[in-house]
Amino acid sequence: MEANPKKSIGKRVPSEKPPFTLATLKKAIPAHCFHRSLLRSFSYLVYDLSVCYALFYVAKTYIPILPSPLNYVAWPIYWFIQGAFMTGIWVIGHECGHHAFSEYAWVDNIVGLVLHSALMTPFFAWKYSHRRHHSNTGSLTHDEVYLPRFEDTIPWYSKHLNNPVGRVIRIVSMLFLAFPLYLLFNASSQKHDRFANHYDPYSPIFNDSERLQVVISDAGIFTALYVFYSVSKAHGFAWFFCTYLAPLLVVFALFIIITYLHHTNPTLPHYDNSEWEWFRGALSTIDLDFGWLNRVLHHVTNTHICHHLISTIPHYHALEATEAIKPILGDYYQIDSTPIHKMLYRAAKECIYAEPDHDSKDKGVYWYRAYKEKN
Repeated sequence: MEANPKKSIGKRVPSEKPPFTLATLKKAIPAHCFHRSLLRSFSYLVYDLSVCYALFYVAKTYIPILPSPLNYVAWPIYWFIQGAFMTGIWVIGHECGHHAFSEYAWVDNIVGLVLHSALMTPFFAWKYSHRRHHSNTGSLTHDEVYLPRFEDTIPWYSKHLNNPVGRVIRIVSMLFLAFPLYLLFNASSQKHDRFANHYDPYSPIFNDSERLQVVISDAGIFTALYVFYSVSKAHGFAWFFCTYLAPLLVVFALFIIITYLHHTNPTLPHYDNSEWEWFRGALSTIDLDFGWLNRVLHHVTNTHICHHLISTIPHYHALEATEAIKPILGDYYQIDSTPIHKMLYRAAKECIYAEPDHDSKDKGVYWYRAYKEKN
């Protein structure tokens, strides 16, 4: 089923309490959409791994023998395509973190640990922090990622970047640095009483029952790093960078593009403690239409609203589930088909800080503003 008519985003997502319930939405979704097939899930993983190996084989065999400057053109094309399919593998690992890969939690944990470790993501640590994001989406005080700034907390240097060149600099630096900085320093997340990151089992991000699995995540990362070192030593760093590390940077960039745009849009509300509730927060996100990339990314882009409502639905049923609930969601469902680069630039320009509408009685509902905008 092909999801979602193409349209660009326009009016705001309603911030009022919705006239439907989660139970109503679940009832509208066909029962088979909730079934997690181990065989079918593995079939998608095997397909992605096969494509990635084929791309790797072609790149390492034929690009080095291309005449200059064709080889300099071929490598970036390989990096992007390989990175896109590797992001699809990351998405499958993400499904494992939500227990959407199979009916067996132990299978999901093993598969997710292996896949995410190979992609430099600490599986269990990210799983637990991401779970808190799903539990607190749209909350100004408790959400885990992409928290809006308030006007009085805008960094001093922002005004110097409030121009086309500055916005491009912000976007490029965000694409390649935001995910590692989030994992290493909890950047763009909640503030804690002490230093927090995704590798310290005693980080305030985690509770006592989660600490051992954070250590297991660390072991997975160290194992992957050792493999990377061994391969680099055997084949040379330049070879390893061109065949694997550069596509991995594309994974990081695509991950940030997707998650940033899902939650950073002028049409999306955020709530303080006086207004926030889980259901309204889960609806304060948006679907994205990335064209042919939707399929490569297992539709994580254009089924995100459904995913925030029911995160255990596997990706191969998410389109059908989305179509089933769209008539009920009404204006609470929005999809943005603006070209990716324009979406990024718009967010960098118009989503600088958040505040309530000055003429609204709902002072606990916050909306993004452009720099120094006054309502």
